[in-house]
Amino acid sequence: MARFIGPKCRLCRREGVQLFLKGDRCDTVKCAVKKREKVPGMHEFRRVKHTQYGMKLREKQKVKRYYGLTERQFQRVFREAARREGNTGETLLVLLERRLDNVAYLLGFAPSRSAVRQMIAHGNLCVNGRRVDVPSAIVSVGDVVTPSKRQSAKDGVKKSFEERARHVPAWLLRDDAALEGKVTGLPTRRDVPLEVNEQLIVEFCSL
Repeated sequence: MARFIGPKCRLCRREGVQLFLKGDRCDTVKCAVKKREKVPGMHEFRRVKHTQYGMKLREKQKVKRYYGLTERQFQRVFREAARREGNTGETLLVLLERRLDNVAYLLGFAPSRSAVRQMIAHGNLCVNGRRVDVPSAIVSVGDVVTPSKRQSAKDGVKKSFEERARHVPAWLLRDDAALEGKVTGLPTRRDVPLEVNEQLIVEFCSL
């Protein structure tokens, strides 16, 4: 009898890359991409060759799913990246990396980005001592992320830190004793682990 595979794992298998949509599970041998390189379903079928339009769309969708964005949210970030100087594609990825929900996830405040967003929306996270309930807030160098004064929030973060001794990127610093994380620098393109061609995304959004 075939085992049920959730929709998030199906997305990873379909794209052929790890999107880390299920949090800690993606770091284990239970990851659908690691266990089996085949497409979902009983009957295997050949992967179709995408058109140029399809390849560009696929790269954009990959980024959206990885960071958990809606189309409207993605377009807002893209417009901001296009207004800034430098390479638009790289700027886009850097802005997405600097989102509060992504930073809190990388620091290990919760097992997944969706769990972090819920945490922020409930007012359980503070930046520089002030409660923030907007997951899309952009962090800057020197910002300190901590749980709110609620005991339940502190207990949740403490438990998460104990269970997840994960690797923290070089531009972030985690203090387990103080239950806080600090932004010590700004991320670069090399700090984005997702395998994606950002130039195709720029070309797609510029159509």
